[in-house]
Amino acid sequence: MARLRERAQHDGAGGPAEREARAFVTRDALMRLRHRARVFSFLPRQPVHSLLSGRHASRLRGRGLNFEELRHYSEGDDTRTIDWLATARLGTPHVRVYSEERDRPVLLVTDQRSAMFFGSRRAMKSVVAAEAAALAAWRVTALGDRVGAIVFGDRDMVSVRPEARDAGAVRVIAEVARQNGTLAAGAPLPGAEGQLNEALRRAERMATHDWLVCLITDAAGEDAETARLVTRLTAHNDVLAIHIHDPLERELPDVGRAIFSSGEAQIEVDSSSASLRRRYAEERAAWRARLTGLSRRRAIPVLGLSTDRDAASQLRELIGKRTERRAASASGARDG
Repeated sequence: MARLRERAQHDGAGGPAEREARAFVTRDALMRLRHRARVFSFLPRQPVHSLLSGRHASRLRGRGLNFEELRHYSEGDDTRTIDWLATARLGTPHVRVYSEERDRPVLLVTDQRSAMFFGSRRAMKSVVAAEAAALAAWRVTALGDRVGAIVFGDRDMVSVRPEARDAGAVRVIAEVARQNGTLAAGAPLPGAEGQLNEALRRAERMATHDWLVCLITDAAGEDAETARLVTRLTAHNDVLAIHIHDPLERELPDVGRAIFSSGEAQIEVDSSSASLRRRYAEERAAWRARLTGLSRRRAIPVLGLSTDRDAASQLRELIGKRTERRAASASGARDG
């Protein structure tokens, strides 16, 4: 962490508060992300080229009325739903069928365990997760939906019931910032890995039907039970995963002899060994492939956020460009 702070002091980016936020994040910093929570959406239906396209759309995904289908008139149908143009064109009575769109709660399951207190570049994984949660909270409430959270660390776990408007976002942000501030370098507490599954169990109890559950984590400690719990969540809800990762978790850099610590023990390795770096990269790639397979089998979209870049910019690139382009086209049409 000392190297991370030294790097922040010499990269010339931002003032002291912004530099410190690379290791920790404050409530005020997360509150200021409100103006950046634009041009992306976590709604199930996305433009065809969006990273989120192809998700299974719940029928309870918004507000108002959503057109479902045009079908033949059946005895007992409300005559006010008859589509007279289609009836005249097709020669038989047809009705337009709508489903009611309702307020949709969003649950942000946010990881703030000590395993997340790691970062080799711009920020700790815990900071990127906190920023992603804040951006999601602001965006959800801006669209009129309710947002809640389950925020968990090595030992602490707090549930925030969904609320609408600013109150919902502020409560989520306050809890995320509080737990982020308790992180410290050192060994994870006993049982920390099991907290991921416990958070999923709590999410299953809270998200009863047609919620959007957003998992913001590095997936440390995932196992067969994790897969089972996620499967149960997807049975009645839409699930979206935001996977937080660091470049160092993909490839081991060639820095010669180096000492690595888990917080409990240390080991010295020669990172100049090409075979060692290759085995490390292969093992990490196999782990990522396993996670990808889990998400693909359960139709869970995964957004990968890296610690070496700004979280809002990454979200905008992953799911917001089409929205931004569509908004610009609409603006141009109005001007014309």
